[in-house]
Amino acid sequence: MNALEKRSIAALASVYAMRMLGLFMVLPVFMLLGEDLAGATPALLGVAIGAYGLSQALLQIPFGMLSDRLGRKRLIYAGLIVFAAGSFLAGASDSIYGVIVGRILQGGGAIASVLMALLSDLTREENRTKAMALVGLSIGMAFSASLFLGPLLGAAVGLSGIFYVTGALALIGILLVYRVVPTPAAQNTHLDAHPARDKLRQVLTNRRLLRLDFGICALHLVLTAAFLVIPVMLRDEVGLPPTQHWWVYLSVMALAFFAMVPFIIVGEKRRVMKPILCGAIALLALASFSLAKLPHTLGFMWGGLFFFFMAFNLLEACLPSLISKESPAAAKGTAMGVYSTSQFFGAFVGGTLGGTLLEQSGVEAVFVLMVSVLLIWLGLALTMKRPSHASSFMVQLVDVNGRGVKVIDDALRGVPGVEDVVILVDADAAYLKVDYRQFDAASLEQFAFVRP
Repeated sequence: MNALEKRSIAALASVYAMRMLGLFMVLPVFMLLGEDLAGATPALLGVAIGAYGLSQALLQIPFGMLSDRLGRKRLIYAGLIVFAAGSFLAGASDSIYGVIVGRILQGGGAIASVLMALLSDLTREENRTKAMALVGLSIGMAFSASLFLGPLLGAAVGLSGIFYVTGALALIGILLVYRVVPTPAAQNTHLDAHPARDKLRQVLTNRRLLRLDFGICALHLVLTAAFLVIPVMLRDEVGLPPTQHWWVYLSVMALAFFAMVPFIIVGEKRRVMKPILCGAIALLALASFSLAKLPHTLGFMWGGLFFFFMAFNLLEACLPSLISKESPAAAKGTAMGVYSTSQFFGAFVGGTLGGTLLEQSGVEAVFVLMVSVLLIWLGLALTMKRPSHASSFMVQLVDVNGRGVKVIDDALRGVPGVEDVVILVDADAAYLKVDYRQFDAASLEQFAFVRP
């Protein structure tokens, strides 16, 4: 990567991570500190936890498409201002209703797809996958850090303080984008990173993608529902003061991360992602069941949380990779947009439905919801065809109209390892789905229509 790309990736990954850090820091403390809010009930606390997911789900794809017309940076500034306003409103609110409105506003700053589009504008094709992987790594680190920083910050400055810190991080993000991120010379619709309206139908009718979309929805439903009950169980049943929760989450997340890495490596190298996926779903369901049924001592709770987050981290890492492999050649960005929408919708349903069940039927009902959803997902995963191991690859073309689209399409499909081809005449480019065990990019040099 050149210096411009490194600077752009570092800045945009930081903005993305700070935003997610702020959203996630409230998870491990909200049910404990939110009890003091006027009008708070378990159901309304659940709505507040998941409320940001609804506005995120509704606005994720529209924000990405709108950035084509209004400009990437302009949309990012607007989104971060809305996010900061929601954070400050939630921090200043004494009632649960004010916090709910603040959380909805936080979700209104749905700039994830815009950040990815800007990242694509600022990186070359050969470095784009690496750039997106680095952004994904920053999100994972932000989530892990939030689980122990939330309790530490909550003990120091309270729930309002966490929201104020979140708003401040958003304002720092605006400064980073303005001062550090370059303005791209050209703005393009990158189909490997940006949602496109004409690809939505193709993605929404793909059954293999829909199973994965249900999976990420279920995963974040379960995560959000879990944080309705786990902090309270640690305090009331284990007897651990909220100021001590941070070390439980820190030790669990650190070990769970290292425990899941070998499974990712084996799954990708040996092409056994389906057994790994199914095993992780089963482990998550078993861990959820054990958290409900085993004695609520510190040892059993720590063990249950370890396997819970080991499975969660493994699934969180597997699913985007599978979406990328299963998406049509020129619809990866749209597939990822629908995937992100499903993820945030799952958080909304998990908070809202989980909170309602907690208020009406108690803790066990929340775990029944979690295990039931996971068993449905396991059934869908077991009946899923073996995932594809193809990857996206873009080539620049020369004189498409002169040579004929069909001639070029037939020639590219005849290259060993090429599984799908989509030619974009206006952009003089072709998106390929390729299996790198058989495909060699050098084999394209034989064609005069491929730009060197």
